[in-house]
Order: sequence, then C-alpha cells, then structure tokens
Amino acid sequence: MGKPQGDQAESKNQNIVGFHQDDEQHWVADLACGHFQHVRHHPPLFEREWVLQESGRIEHLGTALPCKKCVLGAPKDE
Repeated sequence: MGKPQGDQAESKNQNIVGFHQDDEQHWVADLACGHFQHVRHHPPLFEREWVLQESGRIEHLGTALPCKKCVLGAPKDE
C-alpha cells in the first residue's frame, strides 16, 4: 500500500455532524472530531452550492471532510 499523496497525507477525514454560521454569516461545518471547517461556495475556487440551502446541508450530514487540525493535534474548536 502506497503512502497518501498531497493533502491526503496531511489530513484526516472527519464526518460533518452539524453546521453553523460564523460572525460574517459564512457556513461552517461542525466535524465529529470537534473541529470546525468553513464550507464556502465561492466559484470557481469552491463549488459548494449545496451549502446555500438547508436541504443541501442536511444531505451532507455525515459527509467526510479532511481535517488538518486533527493531524496537527489542535484542541477542539469552541
């Protein structure tokens, strides 16, 4: 089995367990590990139109996102 390449070598996948908005009203995923991760829709860099609708966010509960904070051993976000 080969060593993961690129971002996969530097991140650990965590499931989305919820969402909230930050102070600037950007959507943030709450990850199972206790870390937060922004999930912005800013084409062409980030194609995440699903985050704009509640139904899209609900459909993505349980989706795994890479969490570099886990690899770094960062404390849980508050």
